[in-house]
Formats: sequence, C-alpha cells, structure tokens
Amino acid sequence: MHLRAVFTRLLWRTLAVLCLLLGLVGIFLPVMPTVPFVLVAAWAAGHGWPALESWLVGHPRYGVHVRQWREGGFVPRSAKWAASIGMLGSAILVQFLPVPSAARVAVPLCMVLVAAWLWARPEPPPPLAGAVDGRSRPP
Repeated sequence: MHLRAVFTRLLWRTLAVLCLLLGLVGIFLPVMPTVPFVLVAAWAAGHGWPALESWLVGHPRYGVHVRQWREGGFVPRSAKWAASIGMLGSAILVQFLPVPSAARVAVPLCMVLVAAWLWARPEPPPPLAGAVDGRSRPP
C-alpha cells in the first residue's frame, strides 16, 4: 500500500475516533450533542474504517439515527425539540457569563440559525408494519 493511502486512511480513522470521543463527552454533558458527532464519525469511518462504519450503522441506540440521516437527512421531531431546548438553555446561560458583548449576541444568533436549519430538515417517515428499530423486515 502506498504511503499516501496509509496516511489518508489514518487521517480518516483519527477523525472518526475524535468524533466518537466528542460524542461520548456529549452523553455526559447536556450542552454537547452526541448524534451529530456519531454521524460525522460514521461518515469518516466510511472513508477509512469500514468495520467501524458497520458497527455504527448497526448500533442499537445510535444506528437508527445514522441510517435515517443517510436515507434522507431525516431528523426525528424529538431530536429537534431536544436540540432546540438545549440551545435555548445555552443561549440564556451565555447571557449571565463573563463573556464579551459580541458573544452575547453572536452565540444566540448562531443557535437560532442552527435551529432554523434543523427544523427545516425532514422528519423520518413512520416505520413500516413489522419494522424493528427503523429497519424494514423482509416479507
């Protein structure tokens, strides 16, 4: 294998692991999202670590989000609400922190833009009869 291919694969794997670690932090810190980092980790793993990608796609908790995103950029309504409430709480919190005035305006503005984009994403279709975890069961 060429050195460049090895280096490229190592970079993709590093990005995948870094995003998984950030997602892991998000499990314990409510202000840090988990699923977006898992989505990026699955994307990066698809370029340099197929076994990790398969594991993420088949993961019992987060795999459904990866599959829904890949199938149509779907974001469940519950995730939209959770993200919006989290951003609202963070926007309120930043108003009471010792940060520059520009941050008190810029941070909530960015969050409003992210929330608008998020709510514009389609929601997943209802599961098919007999579907398990968002996967259709063969007839």
